[in-house]
Amino acid sequence: MARSAREIHALSVAEVEAQVNRFALDELVVLIERANQEYWDEHDPSLPDPLYDRLVEALRAREPEHPLLESLGESAPSGPKLALEQAWALPPGERLGAAVAHRRPMLSLDKCYDDADLLAWAAKFEGEVLVMPKMDGIACSLRYDTEGRLRIAATRGSGSEGEDITVNVLEIEDVPAQLPAEFLDGSEYELRGEIYMRLSVFNADFADTYSNPRNLTAGVVKNKEPGYAKRHRLSFFAYDIDGPSFADEREKQARIGALGFVTEFCRFVPRDELAAAYQDFAERRPELDYEIDGVVYRASSVAEQQRLGETSHHPRWSIAYKFQGDSGVTDLLDVLWSVSRTGTITPVAMLKGIELSGAVIGRASLHNLGRFEQLGLSEGSTVEVTRRGGVIPNVERVVEAGEGPAYTVPTHCPACGGPVERRKKREGEFLFCADPDNCTEARLRELEHFAKVTKIEGFGPKIVARGFEAGVLQSPADYYRLTLEQLQSFDRLGRKSAQNLLDEIAAKRQLPLPVFLRALGIPHLGAQYAQLVSDHLPSLAQIRAAKPETLIEIKGVQEAIAQALVEGLETRAELIDDLLSEVEVLEPSPEEIAARMAAAEAPPEGPLEGRSYLFTGTLEAFGRKEAQALVEEHGGVVGKSVNASLDVLVVGAGRGQKSSKQKKAEALIEKGEAL
Repeated sequence: MARSAREIHALSVAEVEAQVNRFALDELVVLIERANQEYWDEHDPSLPDPLYDRLVEALRAREPEHPLLESLGESAPSGPKLALEQAWALPPGERLGAAVAHRRPMLSLDKCYDDADLLAWAAKFEGEVLVMPKMDGIACSLRYDTEGRLRIAATRGSGSEGEDITVNVLEIEDVPAQLPAEFLDGSEYELRGEIYMRLSVFNADFADTYSNPRNLTAGVVKNKEPGYAKRHRLSFFAYDIDGPSFADEREKQARIGALGFVTEFCRFVPRDELAAAYQDFAERRPELDYEIDGVVYRASSVAEQQRLGETSHHPRWSIAYKFQGDSGVTDLLDVLWSVSRTGTITPVAMLKGIELSGAVIGRASLHNLGRFEQLGLSEGSTVEVTRRGGVIPNVERVVEAGEGPAYTVPTHCPACGGPVERRKKREGEFLFCADPDNCTEARLRELEHFAKVTKIEGFGPKIVARGFEAGVLQSPADYYRLTLEQLQSFDRLGRKSAQNLLDEIAAKRQLPLPVFLRALGIPHLGAQYAQLVSDHLPSLAQIRAAKPETLIEIKGVQEAIAQALVEGLETRAELIDDLLSEVEVLEPSPEEIAARMAAAEAPPEGPLEGRSYLFTGTLEAFGRKEAQALVEEHGGVVGKSVNASLDVLVVGAGRGQKSSKQKKAEALIEKGEAL
């Protein structure tokens, strides 16, 4: 009997992988609908892209005419629908998010995963083939009027209509607002392409806050704050043009370049070099300054394109050869069990360093108990590791079992030695310390988390541990009860340093409501959700009294978040009351909420709370003091030395030799004692 949608949604990644070809048809449809919405609409996929593709192919193989296959992609825009004349009559800033119709549908691409299918596709037409990277960005249409002015920029949306994002696209440097006069012949031009963020930009400014460039780009193009898109330095890659008639893709690409758009990503190849072109892109992928998830092939002849035609889902004259993730084989050195502030005990694979997608991978989370037990890891095993999407390290399978004993699930908490228990969650089955309130590691992480979120600076892991061991820092509320004498009793903490810590604490006796909520350490409650809830329920009393069904009514708050918040507030009721005897919670005024709502459709992403940074070498873009100021401005903490608690070491230019800080950081990583 087919499982319910709730049961299907609760499956972990490992469980989905193991059952790809065994799902009932209805179950497969539920999974694909969920994955499609998470990827296209929420920009927060819980399933890796290659696994999503496998699910779609499984449905296609079982029922090629299933209607879901024709409807995959973004949902139709929810904003007001504007006719072309209405849109052009409004200033770009006033129509952001409105639905606008595409002149011709923006279709998806058919996909293949091996050379045989690629060559079978190419056998259906004559002539050379245009090859270009499949950018992992946001599809966009640019429409220029007869005078060459950019009038409408819209996302792909449902394919027939997309969201107007003109005001933000005008801030992208490589999108011309005005086309050159010599190419204006009375035709309206439409350029189609991908908005993306270069990896050099993402890694320099945003990698410590956002999971990947695509998700960040999706948020930037829809943000209502003036100048927001410009500050994020997005790029645009044009891959198609409509307007005047063209004989082939060579003419199209020449005109795209002449109009001022980027074209260097494209090449033309004969039919016998199609597989080699894919291999070339795959090998060059780590060197590229942008993320790609495959290679796009297109029949060059426009006459052949017209002969082949289109389905309602994809053009028959183009196809995407998808990557399945950069992978390699390495040795499993150990399995460690990490305890979080919530008491979750997560298995982590310690690996012999292997380079994947341009980064050396030395450890990979095993996610949960289900995945750990499914792999059947033993000492001395050789494993296949994939950096899915070029980002997330994942142990895919055991290539060769080790001769040593099998790794087993701990029967006691590795931090406190207390009992453990297994719990079923949506993401899979997890191991928990059964008594996190009395687990030293969990309580230390909770105390560190509170200090970082509230920005009580100076309370790093060592100071927190000393306070805990001395019995004077057992709960977050105890920060506000510390005395000068108690702090001075800590090893190597003088009177001046102790007074500085007290001054920090005194300055944080008033906490904004969203900060107070985040500081409680409730699972899933990050900066964005805390702000969102605070804007709709602007008092702590309202939030504490709210039921899950009330929270779900807030646009953007999902059931899992609502349930976690309600349960978290209930279990932390004593802590909240204790904190309220020491701090004042600053609740947002109606004016503050109105101003924030006017600035953006959703609360902005939070700053870099809970992250520590240290710099070494010469920074090219600005001085070290300026870099440190930027870190602190965004909520981060500037570290003093390289240790296991440091989150990020920023390595600047040098003279060819590694600094002592870099060497120490690499040594910690090799030992598995750092990120």
